[in-house]
Amino acid sequence: MAILTIPLTQAHADDKNARNVTIKVMTYNIHAGIGSDGNYDIDRIADVIEASDADVIGLQEVDKNWGYRSNFEDGLQKLAEKLDMHAFMAPIYNQDPINEGDPRRKYGVAVLSKYPIIDSANRAITRLSTQDANPEPTPAPGFAETVINAKGAMFSFYVTHLDYRGDPYVREMQVNDMLDIIPADSNAILTGDMNAGPDAPELSPLFSRFNDAWAESGEGEGYTYLASSPSKRIDYILTSQGLGVSNAKVIDTLASDHLPVVTDVTLKRGNGR
Repeated sequence: MAILTIPLTQAHADDKNARNVTIKVMTYNIHAGIGSDGNYDIDRIADVIEASDADVIGLQEVDKNWGYRSNFEDGLQKLAEKLDMHAFMAPIYNQDPINEGDPRRKYGVAVLSKYPIIDSANRAITRLSTQDANPEPTPAPGFAETVINAKGAMFSFYVTHLDYRGDPYVREMQVNDMLDIIPADSNAILTGDMNAGPDAPELSPLFSRFNDAWAESGEGEGYTYLASSPSKRIDYILTSQGLGVSNAKVIDTLASDHLPVVTDVTLKRGNGR
């Protein structure tokens, strides 16, 4: 009887591969489901996500019964149902309905995941409200924190949407707030619309802590905004130093006014939080 022997180097590689899980991560500012043509169509957003084969998605500008622009629909629920995914929303604004008895009106960021979301929280970072006539920087919700179990690989997944104004002082505070929330020793993925380019000084503390998936594995400029004629890279997937990233890409679509970014992230099985 022939005896099959496996070289130690191959056995080690097979064991390492068995411990690793690779997932496809997306970040996507969906503009409340309104495309570059100005029309609301949440199904177009679902089609883009489905075609990308993304496993875990960080969404920004998500409407949940918010207003006329999105037909007062629960956009996140529609996406979750069509894509058969788990979902969590972290509203930035959570307001009374226009008509008594209707659902509350919510706007913010969200997570979609093919894998179970085993823990979640809506964390506060500094914001300058767009709903107040004379806003002051103050802690406000809308920073999504989740823990996801991807085939035995546990990781923390965050979604953010930073201040859009030209003056960076609010973004500076937001970056510091996020770094205070995210444990330094965790396996974490941070996604979001940072409203600033990679050379912006206020983002440099993030790049000191995390790997920029595009800088690690993307080709070209990686511009994501405006979708119709992209000239800025403001949408990011950032990962903890110990996580592997590869195949970062920008998807060409007019379903929103931003272009989504996807990348493969390699995790290790176990509780790596």
